[in-house]
Amino acid sequence: MITRRNFGQHLMAAGSGLALPGLLSLPAQAATNPPPWLMPDEGAKHKRTWMAFGASRTVWGSSLLPQVRANLGLIASTIAEFEPVTVLARPGELGLARQYCGSEVQLLSAALDDVWMRDSGCVFVKNPQGQAAGLDFGFNGWGGKQACAQDKKVAALTSAAAGALAIKAGLIMEGGAIEVDGQGTAILTESCILNSNRNPGISKATAEARLMALLGLQKIIWLPGIKGRDITDAHTDFYARFIRPGVVVAHYDSDPYSYDHAVTKKHLNLLRAAQDAQGRLLDVIPLTGPTQTRGGRNNPDFAAGYINFYLVNEGLILPEFGDARADAIARNILQDLLPQREIVQLNIDAIAAGGGGIHCVTQQEPA
Repeated sequence: MITRRNFGQHLMAAGSGLALPGLLSLPAQAATNPPPWLMPDEGAKHKRTWMAFGASRTVWGSSLLPQVRANLGLIASTIAEFEPVTVLARPGELGLARQYCGSEVQLLSAALDDVWMRDSGCVFVKNPQGQAAGLDFGFNGWGGKQACAQDKKVAALTSAAAGALAIKAGLIMEGGAIEVDGQGTAILTESCILNSNRNPGISKATAEARLMALLGLQKIIWLPGIKGRDITDAHTDFYARFIRPGVVVAHYDSDPYSYDHAVTKKHLNLLRAAQDAQGRLLDVIPLTGPTQTRGGRNNPDFAAGYINFYLVNEGLILPEFGDARADAIARNILQDLLPQREIVQLNIDAIAAGGGGIHCVTQQEPA
């Protein structure tokens, strides 16, 4: 099976043509001398969620394909209970997408390679006047590890469909590498952004200057991550997430034989010593991953962790992995931190088998 975390093979470009029926309000424009931008915290109100119904047999294999589609449909229909959802689907699979996602989601015809909207879609930002823009980070298949002839066009497509200004970011990276508090602080991983497979020759200072201008940042907390162990080169959204400004939940891998054990310990120590843009020490709460899973017994790529949740309007969508104790602890910690939000746990084992999670297949458009 070819998966998101299987570096040795490439998917085939899928789909044909591109249509934007009924969703465009304004065409995307090229940005010149853009005003200051801010990426709102994911917990701020959303206008909608974007997803991509782009699983293919070439990437996922015959046995896993229907399960992945079912997972995508479950996530989309669950989010639609909280806020509008727009799902991209290939022209020939719109009916299939409707079957899996239900009647409450909006469908948009588009050529696609895969399902990872967090990484291929644009990152939405706003300026003080309320104008929206979509940042295009030049998706290159996580540093050339997977073919992306169609998915590299998705950022421009979503900007246009949302009627947002289109901005070329000038850096190659993915939305999964970005975590912000909406008040000037970001958590980023060096292993992804400062990687020669994306930004050869780019210094940390140059990357910081560009990201600060694009995302409205005054402080970047860099985590080392780890290169080459997964296709993303360690995206932030599997390691650390803001619950609100000053409060971070961070993944802890308790298995001493896992490569992530040392990585997550180092990240926890760095986060506990870090200050945000307001000068506050972070309150860091570990979320320990499950010790057993339904789907990962024989799959080293299985993405078992609770940090890859997704905040929606008045809710939080969280994975569960069949480890009753760990699933409950993660839910209870997050519920205590977010008492006003409804937490819904979903079985997303097929998506996790491909190395991703709920956050990886979603992208928020701020209200």
